[in-house]
Amino acid sequence: MSEALKGRAWVFGDDVDTDLIYHNKYLAETDPKNMPQYSFEYYPGKENFAKEIKRGDFVVAGKNFGCGSSREHAVYCLKEAGVPVILAETCSRIYYRNAINNGYPVLFVKGISDAIKDGAIKDGDELEVELETGTIKDKTNGKIFHGDAVSDLERDIMASGGLIPYLKAQKKTGR
Repeated sequence: MSEALKGRAWVFGDDVDTDLIYHNKYLAETDPKNMPQYSFEYYPGKENFAKEIKRGDFVVAGKNFGCGSSREHAVYCLKEAGVPVILAETCSRIYYRNAINNGYPVLFVKGISDAIKDGAIKDGDELEVELETGTIKDKTNGKIFHGDAVSDLERDIMASGGLIPYLKAQKKTGR
């Protein structure tokens, strides 16, 4: 069993599109290490996200996270900022695919959208997340949320550093 991830919650609502995660005016940036500085710059109330995020903090979102255009920048900027996992009720298929292809986990947490709307989880809450079980403990208020655990395949892809390195390793082992 792996150790639980610990960090603060950064809470977002439903329908967070990729322009709000990483605005299209920065798409010319090609180095993922330079992308975190632009994260959520245009999201109302979260304009200081890039300056205040700490490695290990979590993005917690409602339904349809990462909708909009298909830009990997919206994955890279959060991964490189040190956000270890996205916690969302649902996310767009293309965002999810980009995340998995880049070895970045997304946990789907049923009911988290309503919990956000009801104030049951708030910005700054201290969270503890277990990827293997999908358990999210809000240490600030004692609430427990249950997400879908990361699958064995997703874990293998993440451990390899993404889909391409995973496939190359599989080819070497003859799988």
